[in-house]
Amino acid sequence: MERLLLFDIDGTLVEGGPAKETFGDALIDTFGTAGPVSSWEFSGKTDPQIARELLREAGLPDPEIDAGFETLWPRYLDGLASALISHPMIVLPGIPALLDALRPSVASGEVALGLVTGNLQTGAALKLSSAGIPWDPTVGGYGSDHEERDRLPGIAVHRAWGHWGHRFAPDQVVVIGDTPRDVQCGRVHGAQTLAVATGRYSMEELRVTGADWVLPDLSETETVLRLLTSEA
Repeated sequence: MERLLLFDIDGTLVEGGPAKETFGDALIDTFGTAGPVSSWEFSGKTDPQIARELLREAGLPDPEIDAGFETLWPRYLDGLASALISHPMIVLPGIPALLDALRPSVASGEVALGLVTGNLQTGAALKLSSAGIPWDPTVGGYGSDHEERDRLPGIAVHRAWGHWGHRFAPDQVVVIGDTPRDVQCGRVHGAQTLAVATGRYSMEELRVTGADWVLPDLSETETVLRLLTSEA
């Protein structure tokens, strides 16, 4: 295997959906408050990080927050699964064509696919399924693994080793995401990074992160394929 491609989900593969609303509802049901959820920035953060930030803003201490997580996550995931039925995620431009184009390389074993996302692992699977994207979430780094996003690429690479029996060197890994935090977590791991301006950040804002490549979206299939499978 020559490449491990680790995709972010929200703003990279899909957009929209009911996650923010269901997240807030679960926080209220569990803690009695969601803090300033309607105005809070979720992009590029893990679910535990977001919850902790909101609840700290509401004045809750960390021990109380930690104690409530065991109840919060099942409530959130149950609400998300229900809400996605009528309000599914929307696939972003170019994604179906790109995944189709990658399929021969995946089948031959040249390329492996995984996820690096702040979503809980079950939440990631629910979102992709609602958008009709066939994806095995076994290999990935998730918010349910660690609250710090910078730790997630290493977790995903370790899972890839366990799944395929191949140790991917950092320069064999590409992190694809739409926020500066996606770029940062890839750079911390020593991976290459492709930033895509399909979220809330502009190409100019993404360029200053030091990403290896910055694109407006992933719709130019041949260009994206060349970058993701390049040896350089």
